Amino acid sequence: MDRLLERIAASGRSVDLLMANAGRGLGKGFLDQNFGKARKVVDTNITGTIYLIHEIANQMRSRGEGRILLTGSIAGFMPGSYQAVYNGTKAFINSFSFALREELKESGVTVSCLMPGATETEFFQRADLMDTAIGQAKKDDAGDVARIGYDAMMDGEGDVVSGWKNKVQAAVANVTPASVLAHQHSKMAEPGSGSK
Repeated sequence: MDRLLERIAASGRSVDLLMANAGRGLGKGFLDQNFGKARKVVDTNITGTIYLIHEIANQMRSRGEGRILLTGSIAGFMPGSYQAVYNGTKAFINSFSFALREELKESGVTVSCLMPGATETEFFQRADLMDTAIGQAKKDDAGDVARIGYDAMMDGEGDVVSGWKNKVQAAVANVTPASVLAHQHSKMAEPGSGSK
């Protein structure tokens, strides 16, 4: 992160748009995960993201302009059985984006949060989720999701859930008990669920 910030400083240019889209996932039950890998999920999804935003958003606020897009997830609305650390980090990002937006509301800097569902990227393979129902399911097109997020950022929207199916899931998650959501998530993310 520091190398990126050094390159930005060396360029002499300011950052007008910041799209904080770093994300790392990790499948399997929490106690079955290597803790070093679980910590890397937290370091990437939370620590690295807020560190970068802290540095760049301070510069934006000083100039009185800028746009920030964070990539949260609809996963942040539900306890993520077999993805507990990942879903927890996305709950943090979703919440953080709303808080930062409020803090910057009079500054000329906008903060938007894109909350996609499962998207067709290498995420599921890298997170060792290919033997799960969600790993094998049809996913949203990455280009479409990126376009939705970009448009929301340029329009200054606070949050956007991409795709009608994801909007329904997010709405249902807001009124469903956490224990029920955790059980439902386990059906999608439990290792071996993709072959059932």
